[in-house]
Amino acid sequence: MCFTQNFWNLVVSGLADGFLYALIAIGYTLVYGVLQLINFAHSEVFMSGGFASYFILNAAIGTSQPHGIASVGFLALGTIGGGLGGAVVAFLLERVAYRPLRRRNAPRLAFLISAIGASYFIYNLAGKEFGRNALEIPSPFTNGPVFTIFGATVQTVYIVVAVAAVIMLVLVDRVVATTRLGKGIRAVAQDAETASLMGVNIDRVISQTFIIGGVLGGAAGFLFGLPFGVVYTMGFTPALKAFTAAVLGGVGNIRGAMIGGLILGIAENLGVACTQASWRDVVAFGILVLVLLIRPTGILGEQLGRAA
Repeated sequence: MCFTQNFWNLVVSGLADGFLYALIAIGYTLVYGVLQLINFAHSEVFMSGGFASYFILNAAIGTSQPHGIASVGFLALGTIGGGLGGAVVAFLLERVAYRPLRRRNAPRLAFLISAIGASYFIYNLAGKEFGRNALEIPSPFTNGPVFTIFGATVQTVYIVVAVAAVIMLVLVDRVVATTRLGKGIRAVAQDAETASLMGVNIDRVISQTFIIGGVLGGAAGFLFGLPFGVVYTMGFTPALKAFTAAVLGGVGNIRGAMIGGLILGIAENLGVACTQASWRDVVAFGILVLVLLIRPTGILGEQLGRAA
């Protein structure tokens, strides 16, 4: 086949992309689980996390590149900074763009229009305030090879992205599956009215859900910015692909979002090997169309409240 010679190289780089898609996709799937709507402003949450990490790291270390054990601190600070930036933007989105509509029992179309409006507002605000050119994060993690597996070269940045993403994905899965907050999220996702009668604070749970999704999306923005830099346009395509991953895995299912992200990352890489690099996005969104046509519920296809 067309990708036989580079199969493992394509799989390794595809997994690195897939972990990022999974982190962003969980934001979509969490919000869908509790509100039954897609947060189309999540792309700007991702972008905001990238900028937040850039400015925090720039204030902390300037343009110097840390080495050795300091690189771990760099990664932790960038991830936390990106997560906080994403969480703040997601929290504000819920308060400004969604909660007033929810309290007025607005139709679903109003939520969609509000999300798109908020997305374009943040997008253009970032372009105006931060400039139109990409800002480079002074990363100590080069693209040089570390080791090989089945002949495939594993680069430093792949390891960094994979390790950080796995830790965050496992943590959010455990939070939703075992904690009091997670029980509240699953209860609201399954039956919000009954959960309210049982004493669950719906507004608080929804706000906390947005924050969790924002933390993951913002951290993904930092990890994406390590090799590519951060720019106001960075959120659009990765977030749409993450939405594809969420649909592929089953919107509303956290583990489905993880699986969908990894599958999408590998599939688009293998698809490009059989065509051209310019077909990457075509392959990814072609998968979205196929999933909607063949299995609209996705691979796991469960509601969040029944997923854990």
